Amino acid sequence: MQHIGCVLYSALELQRAWLRPAAELAKLAVDLLGQTTFPPAAIVRANHALFHRLTRPYPRPAFAIERVVAHGGEVAVHEEVISTRPFCRLVRFRRETTDPTRAAELGRDPRVLVCAPLSGHHPTLLRDTIQTLLQAHDVYVTDWIDAREVPVEAGPFHLADYVKYLRSFLHELDARELHVVAVCQPTVPTLAAVALDAAAGLPTPRTLTLMGGPVDASRNPTVVNRFATEHPLAWFERHLIHRVPQGFAGRGRAVYPGFLQLSAFVQMNPMRHAQAHRSYWLDQVRGDTEAIAAHEKFYDDYNAVLDMDAAYYLDTVRTVFQDMALSRGTWEIDGELVRPAAITRTALFTIEGEHDDISGPGQTSAAHDLCTGLPAAAREHLVAEGCGHYGIFSGHRWREQIYPRVHAFIRERNGASA
Repeated sequence: MQHIGCVLYSALELQRAWLRPAAELAKLAVDLLGQTTFPPAAIVRANHALFHRLTRPYPRPAFAIERVVAHGGEVAVHEEVISTRPFCRLVRFRRETTDPTRAAELGRDPRVLVCAPLSGHHPTLLRDTIQTLLQAHDVYVTDWIDAREVPVEAGPFHLADYVKYLRSFLHELDARELHVVAVCQPTVPTLAAVALDAAAGLPTPRTLTLMGGPVDASRNPTVVNRFATEHPLAWFERHLIHRVPQGFAGRGRAVYPGFLQLSAFVQMNPMRHAQAHRSYWLDQVRGDTEAIAAHEKFYDDYNAVLDMDAAYYLDTVRTVFQDMALSRGTWEIDGELVRPAAITRTALFTIEGEHDDISGPGQTSAAHDLCTGLPAAAREHLVAEGCGHYGIFSGHRWREQIYPRVHAFIRERNGASA
């Protein structure tokens, strides 16, 4: 990898430090003006509120899942770190109740591993996914660590390492009793992990649910897919890779910085975000607290991004989007060919959004064409009507339209393999 400086990264951190006092003063002004309805004061409050939102830092949000309703009653939820790797924590959302009957029901719930994306946003973006699953499942999640917090001494992180992490988690959680749900980017490495275990004669999960991911990025390509194929890999390395500056545990590590990723996300739909912030300003003027809270909740998650290790990011661009190695049958990890056809005992459910503009319809269902070792009875597919990318795993369509199908798919196959 060519020499990469950290000038841009350092400049941004300096700008953030310079703006932080102004952002805090703007927040103070908003608090002092309170819920005033006096028009001039309301406009001043709206101006300060929008300035604060645009200039404040957005740290990693918490999952903040403290209680859920399960089996007819409310139960407490506690995050528990099961194991730790340099770039990831395996976290369990342990449910507790003092009701012995309900506790027994919780103990019988299927075990589910949620494979969170490592594609810019923190795993907390799946908060709604996890909270909904906790109603009737024992849930674990891959909690990826911001690469700027990983010391250089830990070495680089490659796409193959992602697959190895997942394989180790499958073994830790006993794949024979496990159901796996992969959302977006991890559909590819998760399918690879299960395929490699199957080919090695190791236990594989009872079910595998793949949601909105680029299993075959050549199908119905989106702006994201076209961007990846229209530029050579060297372009991504030259323009998007920077080194973490001083002040972070991972100083000196080559990364694809979160702030560049966020810029790319926004540029995909600039008018939509501009309209959202305009509506936020108007809601501040009107004092619409419900709309204000909804906007802030969404953008607290959306604006919180992490750095990805450069090796992992460049591997993903090349392997998933340029070479399409999984769908073309050319992907090798440590000399082993990834063969989804080797999967014979894991039922497969693919889910796509009708209006997904990140992973186009057809890209995820391509997994069925690759998993030729599975009988028809072990396969399901769902196109979620009216759903964009985020609606597949968050919001009312996820909770009301998609989750019931996922729940039924898991329950039906919890007692037996495919």
